[in-house]
Amino acid sequence: MNPMTGGYGRGGNLAEEVEAYLDMIVRGGLLFSQGIKFYLEGRGDEFGQRLEILAKLENKADVQLKSLEGLLFYNREEREWRGDILGLIENTDDVINGMQKTLKEFSAENPAIPPVLHDGFKELGDLSSRAVELMVAALRAYFRNHKMVRRHIEQVMLLKGSTLKAAERLKRRIFGFDIELDHKFHLGYFAHKIEEIAEMAENVCDRLAIATIKRYSS
Repeated sequence: MNPMTGGYGRGGNLAEEVEAYLDMIVRGGLLFSQGIKFYLEGRGDEFGQRLEILAKLENKADVQLKSLEGLLFYNREEREWRGDILGLIENTDDVINGMQKTLKEFSAENPAIPPVLHDGFKELGDLSSRAVELMVAALRAYFRNHKMVRRHIEQVMLLKGSTLKAAERLKRRIFGFDIELDHKFHLGYFAHKIEEIAEMAENVCDRLAIATIKRYSS
């Protein structure tokens, strides 16, 4: 049985609702990386716009999450896997929440990032955004073609490794730079917050791997 075919529940189609939700997560990743880029380039208006759009998208995703919970509650065919699906969706919601909160912290704390470090921060933002995109691809595979789940998860793991290495390089540059120690810690904190998005994507994939084995190994 393909769990993503047919209409389920009350007032909506489960396949369409899940696709709409995952589309929001991908868009959130793009807004996140764009927001970091615009912040570093001093394009305050465009940064603020991306933050505003991401905040609205995060709220919309929360509403969509509630809709999915309702559809799954009334979906007889998904009853056995309801807990796994809800857990995956809720963990994914943590990812978009994390992206929105990170950009909000950039806005509130306004870290002074020296131009020599800009490329490192941009690289981290792009890698984390890509990890989110691949995480969503793995989630789509769970519903569409479970044989592809492992491949997408492996891609997320590889990208997470690249993100860790990029974050370490950036932090070494930060702490080797001739600035005050509290400034170094402030910049290191923001490097970690960006890196953390890729870690969240990996956590979702860890849970997804277990859910896939439970559902499809028998």
